[in-house]
Amino acid sequence: MLKPSLQLRIGQTLTMTPQLQQAIRLLQLPVMDLQATIQEALESNVMLEDVEEFVDVTPKEKTPSAEEQKKNNDDAIPDEWREPRITASADSGQGGMPPVSQDIEDTSGQTLHEYLLWQVEMEDFSQREKIIASAIVDAINDEGYVTDDFETIAGTLGNEFNAGAEEIEAVLTRVQRFDPAGVGSRSLCECLKLQLHQLDEETPGLLTAYGITEDDDLLKLIADNQFSALRRKLNVSDEEVAEAVALVRSLHPKPGNAIAPRATDYVVPDVFVRKVDNRWIVEVNSGLLPQLRINKNYAGAIRNDGDHSVLRTQLQEARWLVRSLEIRNETLLKVARCIVERQQDFLDRGEEAMNPMVLRDVAEAIEMHESTVSRVTTNKYMHTPRGVIELRYFFSSHVGTVDGEERSSVAIRAMIKKLIANENPEKPLSDNKIAQRLLEDGVNVARRTVAKYRESMNIPSSSQRKRRTVK
Repeated sequence: MLKPSLQLRIGQTLTMTPQLQQAIRLLQLPVMDLQATIQEALESNVMLEDVEEFVDVTPKEKTPSAEEQKKNNDDAIPDEWREPRITASADSGQGGMPPVSQDIEDTSGQTLHEYLLWQVEMEDFSQREKIIASAIVDAINDEGYVTDDFETIAGTLGNEFNAGAEEIEAVLTRVQRFDPAGVGSRSLCECLKLQLHQLDEETPGLLTAYGITEDDDLLKLIADNQFSALRRKLNVSDEEVAEAVALVRSLHPKPGNAIAPRATDYVVPDVFVRKVDNRWIVEVNSGLLPQLRINKNYAGAIRNDGDHSVLRTQLQEARWLVRSLEIRNETLLKVARCIVERQQDFLDRGEEAMNPMVLRDVAEAIEMHESTVSRVTTNKYMHTPRGVIELRYFFSSHVGTVDGEERSSVAIRAMIKKLIANENPEKPLSDNKIAQRLLEDGVNVARRTVAKYRESMNIPSSSQRKRRTVK
C-alpha cells in the first residue's frame, strides 16, 4: 500500500525572470523593429524620456558621430565601446562610413510573371524559342502552374507562327528548370517531381518519394495519413515510407507563392565596420534609436511616497528596459568584433579569403552560449566596405585541405566561380576537372561537392555551357 511521504531534493533550475525574457526579446530585434519597440515604450511609460541632444565636450579625432551620440546618463559606457582595438592583418582597405541614418534598398520585389520573363531573357533561347517561352510564361498562374494546354498556347502565337506541340513541350521543359523549383508544372505530381529532380541523388527517401509523385492517389494517402496503405502499395519498409513522406511534405505545392510582389524593403545596418589607420573599427548603429533615460523628476517624486504603486511599477520597467538595451548593444558589439577579427582576410581580399567559422567559435571566444550568438546574428546586418552583409553570411561549413587546414565553403564557391569565369569557353571545365584544379591549390573536395556548390550558384554544367558557346 502506498503511503504519502515528504522528500527533500536539491537541484538547480533556470527561471526566466521578466528581465531575462525582455533582454532575450530585444536581443533578437533588428534595428527598425527595436526602434518601434522603444517608441511604444516611450509613449506608454512616463518614467522614460528621450534625450534629444548630446554634446561631447571632448571629441576625439576620427571618432564617428554615432559613437559621440551614444551616452547613458545613469551608467557610463565601457571604454572599449568608444574605440575598438582590432588590428588588421593587411594594409588594404577601402570605402568610408556612410551616415548612420542611410537606408540600403532591397530591390527584389518582382512579380512571378516579371521574374520568369527575366529568366527567359537570360536563357540561351533562339528568337523563336524566346517567343514560345514568353507565351508559356503568360499561361502560368500566380501559383506557378501552366493553366493552358498546348493548343491554346499555340493559338496565342498565331497560325502563321505554326508552333507544334512537340516544339512547345521542348521549350516548356527548359522553362521548368527556372526558379522557383517546380514552376511551369501542369499538375501537382509534376510540380513535386520537378523539385525532387533538384535534390542530391543520395537524399534519403528520394526514390520512394519519386514513386509517390507518380500517382495522385498516393499523394492523397499522405494527406489522409494512411501510411500503412502507402507502405503496402509501394512495397517498402516503414522507415523508407517515413523518409519519403517527410521529403514530400518538405516540398512546395504552390511554388509561385514564393515570388510575390511586395513593397520595397529597406535594410538598415545594425553594425558599421570601417578601416582606419590599418585597424578595423566596429560600431553599433544607435543613430536611429532614441536615447533613453529615467525621468529624474518623476522618479524623485515617488521615492518616499508609497501611494504611487503604478508609477513604481513603471519605474522598475523603465530601468529594466534601459539595462536590456545596454545588454543588447554590448552583446551585439562583442559578436560583431569577434566576427570582424576572425574574418579580416575576407574584408581585405574578398570571398576567397573567407575563413570557416561556426556559432560555437564565436560563442567560445566571447564566453556566451551558442543560442545567444544565434539570436544576435539573426536578421542583423553589417555595413562593410564590401557591402551590407547579413551576420549569418560569415558562418559557413568547412572543407579540409591537403595540409590539414580548413577552408570555408564560401571560399570554395568563390574559387569555383573564378575557375569557371576564366575557363576556355570552347572547352568548359567539368566538375571533375574543377575538383582537380582545387586539389592543385590544396583544397580536397569531391566531384559531387563541386557539383552541389556549382548548382547552388545557378551555374550550368560544362555540357550546357559548351552548347551555349556553340550557339
